[in-house]
Amino acid sequence: MRRAIFVLTAMTLLATGVFANGGSSSDKPYIAVVSKGEQHDFWQQVKRGAIDAAVDFDVDVTFEGPPTESDVQIQVEMLNNAIAKAPSAIALAALNTTSVIDQLSDLRDKGIPVIGFDSGVPDAPEGSIYANASTNNYGAAGLAAEEMFDIIKAQIETATDSSPVKIVVLNQDAAGESLLSRGMGFRDTMVELIDEKSTLSRSDISVIGNPAYVAANSPKTGKKVVIEMIVPASAANTDAAASASAMLNKVDDDNILGVFCSNEATAKGILAATNDGADLASKYDIVVIGFDAGAGQKNAVRKKLFAGSITQDPYSIGYKAVELANKARKGEMVEDVDTGAKYYTSENMDNPDIAPLLYD
Repeated sequence: MRRAIFVLTAMTLLATGVFANGGSSSDKPYIAVVSKGEQHDFWQQVKRGAIDAAVDFDVDVTFEGPPTESDVQIQVEMLNNAIAKAPSAIALAALNTTSVIDQLSDLRDKGIPVIGFDSGVPDAPEGSIYANASTNNYGAAGLAAEEMFDIIKAQIETATDSSPVKIVVLNQDAAGESLLSRGMGFRDTMVELIDEKSTLSRSDISVIGNPAYVAANSPKTGKKVVIEMIVPASAANTDAAASASAMLNKVDDDNILGVFCSNEATAKGILAATNDGADLASKYDIVVIGFDAGAGQKNAVRKKLFAGSITQDPYSIGYKAVELANKARKGEMVEDVDTGAKYYTSENMDNPDIAPLLYD
């Protein structure tokens, strides 16, 4: 399925009827892909996968996403416009399921299949989502927790009630399912690791911070290890950087051992707050693990400013979303596809099984 990622020329787009943004130029089946955004490199790779799949399966595709992942109403309007073009199927990564309940119910009643991708469409009306093409975000973030725990375990075990340690999770928002799953996956795995693989237990741990990331069964009374779940004021890059800066100002006072950045935006935020990561080498003695890729994050990993990062396969997410949509519109059976994730470091990021997943 995978092919070399390439940039289609305008002539090729016209010849095949595949348009990244806009309408169909032929009588081919039309699949509308409505994304969470286009601003990050991640979404550009999802778009490339979708466009390549359109060529392979001989369908027309439009790919649209709002300017930022806070622009819920703009995404709703994009979905409405796509529906007005009478698509054969739709692939959707919803920013907010509640905002598109009516559209999903209407599509279901009309028999137009919807495929979820990336975070999909959690809590959608029953029968409206045929399948999902996505990363197991909970498990992928759990992998980040395992890698960080191995590095900071010895320091965790020195924690006392009077000299506690802290682990921070930076989350872009508290609404998107993919980010919620990542924050929870890291949180739960770190709690489990401390409880089962260190001399401490759950009773020594407290999970604090944004309420969306503090579960009813999260430990809340421990004093030795604090896991803080931080969400910036908005999804804007400036707010991500501001939250990272505020956290970094407390590294010494709070004895912060590690920071998990749950997506590209929060990784960019901590890089912006640390002089493109330079201060992580000279000023802050903390372990940082990111999620996704992008030029800045890759550079931070290569220079060992980040211990490593988790990469999804955004190209496969886009490709599989269109592939599933094409099958569904033909009446074929479809099921969820886990598009995978890997942990990359300065040592393995050029390996052939990881390098193609690290977009710029």
